[in-house]
Amino acid sequence: MLLEVEGFSKRFGRIAALSNVGFHVEAGELLGLIGPNGAGKTTLFECLAGVLPSDSGVLRSGGTVLDAHARRSLLFYVPDGIAPWPHQSVGWVLDYVVGFLGGRGELREETIAQLDLGALLRQTVGTLSKGQRKRVLLAIGLLTAQPALLIDEPFEGLDLRQGREIAAALRAHAARGRTLFLSIHQIGDAARLCDRFVLLSGGKVCGEGTVPELAAMARMPDGELEEVFLALT
Repeated sequence: MLLEVEGFSKRFGRIAALSNVGFHVEAGELLGLIGPNGAGKTTLFECLAGVLPSDSGVLRSGGTVLDAHARRSLLFYVPDGIAPWPHQSVGWVLDYVVGFLGGRGELREETIAQLDLGALLRQTVGTLSKGQRKRVLLAIGLLTAQPALLIDEPFEGLDLRQGREIAAALRAHAARGRTLFLSIHQIGDAARLCDRFVLLSGGKVCGEGTVPELAAMARMPDGELEEVFLALT
């Protein structure tokens, strides 16, 4: 087990964005955090990564509570909808990740090919389309040194072909032992890609496990993930 998440809660005034959230993350797995918009997925990722302070909650690895420094060494958070270093070229950004941030230089060319970034290397990040920015953000995450990635909405802004290419790239990196925790609101995308799932609704965990395990919880032995999610939430 790579991570144990225990008792994470976060309020914004009277709104409980997260309520006593707990689950675990296995090393080398593709774990899907699924739920509708507003379920608390982004808030959870921000709290786990230390971007946003939680009101309560403990993150452990190997039984040891992780402080802020340990989290930064273990986790890298890839948010949705941002344009980092907008005045720099895509090639500069990838080189920065490899050089200054100590990223995985041996995977640079492979990742560029997997995410179809070759034609964009000289283009500045601020001029990219939504889908192009998404591919650059994913490349940044995949090239970082941390063993676990938190990726918010990896398929947002991508067409069907691009989505399949991204899924293949994520599988390839997971096959090397990288742990990928993906926030996905499209349940069909999650079902095709992930090994296990954490179901989040209204800031609460409603289930955790593989599709058969969740289906058993919902008493729907032949149920698909979408049906099971609706039954459990």
